[in-house]
Amino acid sequence: MKIAIGADHAGFEVKETIARRLREAGFELDDCGTFSADAVDYPDYAVAVARKVAAGECPRGILVCGTGIGVAMAAGKIPGVRAATVHDRFTAQMSREHNDSNVLCLGARVLEPKHAVELATFWLSVPFEGGRHERRVRKIDALGG
Repeated sequence: MKIAIGADHAGFEVKETIARRLREAGFELDDCGTFSADAVDYPDYAVAVARKVAAGECPRGILVCGTGIGVAMAAGKIPGVRAATVHDRFTAQMSREHNDSNVLCLGARVLEPKHAVELATFWLSVPFEGGRHERRVRKIDALGG
């Protein structure tokens, strides 16, 4: 699976840690930046990842900023993207099983790097349940971003 990944300066180190682990696990990554800890604007990277997911170039995306909130807000503006900020396995699982989230948003100032890596790999393993949730996901997608 090809994963789009991106971060702002606050999330740069965590993004790099997640990217390294995912490559080791055999994932192909499309790294949308940033490529240093120099200050940048998170919406630029969130939109870059979200557009790749929305276009079908990558089935899933991962974003990291300080809290995971800003990148989720920006990514969620792109039609077809269902971005979820998660903090634990339960929210990661529900975002996939019930909401078919396709962009994971993590907070580098909220999570320990090891925990962020664990959440990313776990989130990638969780399937969408479908069924009654499909109708709700269609309603979300109909909102248009």
